[in-house]
Amino acid sequence: MELAGKTAVITGGSDGIGYHICLKLAAAGCNIAALGRDAARLSAVAEAATAAGAPKAAGLACDMRARHEIETTTSQILADFDAVDIVINNAGIWHKTGPLDTIDPQMLEDTVATNLTGAMQLTRAFLPGLRNRPDAAILNVVSKSGVLAQAGQSVYTATKYGMRGFTDVLKEDEADSGVRVAGLYQSGTNTGMFAKAGEDVPNHIFTEPDDLADVVVFMLSRPAKLWMHEVRVEL
Repeated sequence: MELAGKTAVITGGSDGIGYHICLKLAAAGCNIAALGRDAARLSAVAEAATAAGAPKAAGLACDMRARHEIETTTSQILADFDAVDIVINNAGIWHKTGPLDTIDPQMLEDTVATNLTGAMQLTRAFLPGLRNRPDAAILNVVSKSGVLAQAGQSVYTATKYGMRGFTDVLKEDEADSGVRVAGLYQSGTNTGMFAKAGEDVPNHIFTEPDDLADVVVFMLSRPAKLWMHEVRVEL
């Protein structure tokens, strides 16, 4: 896909992996619509994306746990950008590891809504328009927890296994529509996700988000005859 001039929507775009994806796609000439919950940081992302080369960039506050916010935000994006070519479902939260009965009930619900349900709702909203674009792609940043069961991650892993299934079925459903679908299954990444959940992990040994963003751009920029349906990034 030729990325210049395409419009990309990136969830979880205010920091971490999503922030770097926004800047890398901006440098490739994409219009950027970054979604997150922190309006101030999103404004800074839009400015940074413009400086990096995006013809148009906007940061939109949207809580992926709230269906009405997703509906309002997707409508606003379509009104402001006319059309969307790329959807990157990247937003995700982490719960502190431990047995299922130690995970707070609200954290359980928030994790499922943010990591899985919200991505499905957002994709559903954009899908009709994507089918009408000459080049369109959905890329789900899933995590290796979508292919590997690890102790203490029952809810998080459930959402990621769900995202893997969602990705695989979406590929089948859209096989004849022209919308290309891919999943990225990355190992631990050096972001603030773990710290936000009060988890003390050796982030410095993990993949850098800037490097992972390069992988995303590489996947999306392959020619039409070479689409990477699934990429796994290991340490």
